[in-house]
Amino acid sequence: MRRGGEKLALVQIISQQSIGADIFELTLEAPVDLRVFPYEPGQFLHIRVTDSFDFLLRRPLSLCKVDLIKNHLSVVYRVQGQGTRRLAAKRAGEILDVLGPLGHGYPKHKDDRAALLIGGGIGVPPLVELARQLRQDAQSVHTVVGFQTKAQAILVSELETYGPVTVVTNDGSLGNHGLVTDVLTQAFCADFDRYYACGPTPMLQAVQRRLSEWQLPGYLSLEERMGCGIGICVGCVHKISRNGRIAQLKTCKEGPVFDAQEVVFT
Repeated sequence: MRRGGEKLALVQIISQQSIGADIFELTLEAPVDLRVFPYEPGQFLHIRVTDSFDFLLRRPLSLCKVDLIKNHLSVVYRVQGQGTRRLAAKRAGEILDVLGPLGHGYPKHKDDRAALLIGGGIGVPPLVELARQLRQDAQSVHTVVGFQTKAQAILVSELETYGPVTVVTNDGSLGNHGLVTDVLTQAFCADFDRYYACGPTPMLQAVQRRLSEWQLPGYLSLEERMGCGIGICVGCVHKISRNGRIAQLKTCKEGPVFDAQEVVFT
């Protein structure tokens, strides 16, 4: 069923498992046939967690893994409130009301040879499907991921399937001690054609500032609170600089992925 041109479906939960401290991976029947539907890494599903009027707003969750043979996909989320706590209580076989995939994901450049992926915290999941597709296009992939602690580190082994992974933690409990930007030296970045980043806004701002110094092109997936997810409520706008003008674009509709040089942080 389609609502206003968007993809709306009732789908079955295939599995749900804890993969970190208050972090869950939810595997679902895809709401569309992924073999023919032109989905992109970086797009998201808008999930209604319950039929109760107490939780009317859907939760936007980025695509993490895609199984084209079974037509399954997974999303990863952190329990942060009553809505996601309700979602974490769901079990295999239950039905969810899902809208999507929505938004614009990461564009791919098939002439590129080497990609740098950068993720922070719960921004790491969309990089898994992106890495898979980039490797499918014969690009080499190096991923840098940052977490607060070892207990919050997720999806490292999955990303290692597609290339080297550099792990950074704020407290030094896993990998390098510090921030992801500590790794992004000019020498380190010299071998990459482009970067793709997803994570909390302060991290994205720091990555954009650092990599613009090395003139490395890239994309940022922005985090904004979303209401409708389809561009009607205008609750998720972000400043974007295009053609010499500043525009307020909807993260859910025109994003969440934008060209890094266009994103304006204030």
